[in-house]
Amino acid sequence: MKTRTLFGIIVLSLVSATLFGIPTIIQFVDAQSNSIPSWIKNTAMWWSEDQVSDNDFINAMEFLIVEGVIQVPGVVNPPDVDSITIGLIPVEKADELTSKAEDFEQFLESKLNGVNIEIVIPTNYETIIEGMRFGHIDAAFMDTGPAWITHSRTGAEAVLAEVVEGKVHYQATVWARVDNDSIHSLEDTLGNRVAFTSITGSSGFVRPMGSLVTSGHVTIQGDDIIALKKALNDSFAAHSFAGSYKAALKLLLNDNVDVAFGSDIAPQKYLELADQAKLRVVTTIGPVPSHVFMVSSDMSDSTKIALVDAMIQLNYEENNEILRNLYGAEALLPTTTEMHIGDFGTYIEALTGLDQLILDKFNTSK
Repeated sequence: MKTRTLFGIIVLSLVSATLFGIPTIIQFVDAQSNSIPSWIKNTAMWWSEDQVSDNDFINAMEFLIVEGVIQVPGVVNPPDVDSITIGLIPVEKADELTSKAEDFEQFLESKLNGVNIEIVIPTNYETIIEGMRFGHIDAAFMDTGPAWITHSRTGAEAVLAEVVEGKVHYQATVWARVDNDSIHSLEDTLGNRVAFTSITGSSGFVRPMGSLVTSGHVTIQGDDIIALKKALNDSFAAHSFAGSYKAALKLLLNDNVDVAFGSDIAPQKYLELADQAKLRVVTTIGPVPSHVFMVSSDMSDSTKIALVDAMIQLNYEENNEILRNLYGAEALLPTTTEMHIGDFGTYIEALTGLDQLILDKFNTSK
């Protein structure tokens, strides 16, 4: 990542709090968002598009500080614990993550003086959820689905979102063939042959099917996974779980299905240019959030602030490799559960029985 991009994400952490009032980084910024002049907002936008210089952007931020819109406290209370246990997303080969996790652990200990950091890599998300419920795990990196389930079951909160390719989300998208002009909306997919990625896929199932249910276009008669599967059978002429973005798109290209669900960048990532030209976007359904860093509902404000402060320093160039080595994220952006996951959780809840399937997906002991 270029130094400018890293710098941008670091400053964006401050701007996010200023514009949106993120409470988890109150130690950085206490902002009066209604006092931000429009020219400041324009400068921020133009700077992100590389239309104004870094100096112009810094001057704009300095103006907000001088005017008192951004207030930077002089004292930050230290954490009030002597140890913090952090869970990492379960992976098939946990041993490959161990050395990278050790670097992460040592980094945090160097920033949180006197606090012992313990990293755990469980075989399933249920271990993390129960650990956070009973105080054995204090924080964890999570996929969006399990993060929402953890929030619902334990009250844990998202405090940081992973930035990947400059974004904290990607778009769930409906794809059709160029030579098929009969489908123009998500609702038009009903009664057609469709390809999902998997029944736990975020953009390839949760967002499109959840949207159809919450909008009232599909009704699930029951409260378990059997009822969900029956609703699928009743709603589409045929449906398949292809197993991946590429496989779903291949079914579409081969005219085995009329529609494929997935990511907005899936064709350019997995298909040749000639095949990309055969597909069209029917509609973009909405954002799918990136991975998040969750903290226990029992964590004190002083510990939470100190931990987030330390994690933010992974965005700096001299520390960034530690973060990238964990999961490939470029940076961490302060956020809240409502701001980052938001409506996505409602789609999981609308799809009966899906929460347990999502947890089972990450159970590497099975």
